[in-house]
Amino acid sequence: MKELKPMKEGKVREVYDTGDSIVMVATDRISAFDRILKNEITKKGAILTKMSKFWFDFTRDIVPNHMISTDTSDMPEHFRTAAFDGNSMKCKKLEMLPVECIVRGYITGSGWESYQKDGCVCGIRLPEGLEESAQLPEPIYTPTTKAEIGLHDEHITFEGSVEILKKLYPQRGAEYAEKIRDYTIALYKKCAEYALGKGIIIADTKFEFGLDENGAVMLADEMLTPDSSRFWPLKGYESGRPQPSFDKQFVRDWLKGQEDGADTLPEEIVAKTVEKYEEAYELLTGEKFS
Repeated sequence: MKELKPMKEGKVREVYDTGDSIVMVATDRISAFDRILKNEITKKGAILTKMSKFWFDFTRDIVPNHMISTDTSDMPEHFRTAAFDGNSMKCKKLEMLPVECIVRGYITGSGWESYQKDGCVCGIRLPEGLEESAQLPEPIYTPTTKAEIGLHDEHITFEGSVEILKKLYPQRGAEYAEKIRDYTIALYKKCAEYALGKGIIIADTKFEFGLDENGAVMLADEMLTPDSSRFWPLKGYESGRPQPSFDKQFVRDWLKGQEDGADTLPEEIVAKTVEKYEEAYELLTGEKFS
């Protein structure tokens, strides 16, 4: 059996080139504030993969996506072991667009900090008098650049995303920028409405897109997982304060209280994070995680 090495390693995912496709493996690593922590979150990779699969299937009517299969029997022999079972996804090869598509339906995190300073979030002026965690009148699109590991993504305007993509695709850059913005908003609206019916508020999230061999835009990477989104419980929601969270907010909150450079989580934080990831998966899909 030929041993494969990842062609790319991200903060959480490893990507393998298998010839006519790629295999994305979601590890149990966890990152926060653009750095990878030393702990692993048990079962996290499998939860992320199963949740992404659920959403990819749910949104095929809006935009095609790169998922082919999560069954390792559809993958090369290298992946037919316990280490890859449940956390691997065979995907179409795409040329990834260098824009991270962030959508915010509620005001929280860095958006709330920015709003308190000048009434704007990423250059978008919002109504006066909003409280922390308040729902926005309409979801807003606040893209960023896609930075290498260890560097910070930078906020850009929609016009900035047009310029980035026009440099790469002079004929179609503006069209691509508009498409990924419109897809982002449409995806968020459909999924946020669904999640609300399951007792979860999707406060914000991010999507990534790529181009297939014909230049068509496709949804890629992960989708609406606790790693890429802020999930809040609907029960007990009240604006004017921070919200409890189903995502890695436990990790972010703990890190904020430590000295810079802290990179090892207490077991209690690890356990709470696993519990919340599982709970979010089971609420959203209606399936017991196994």
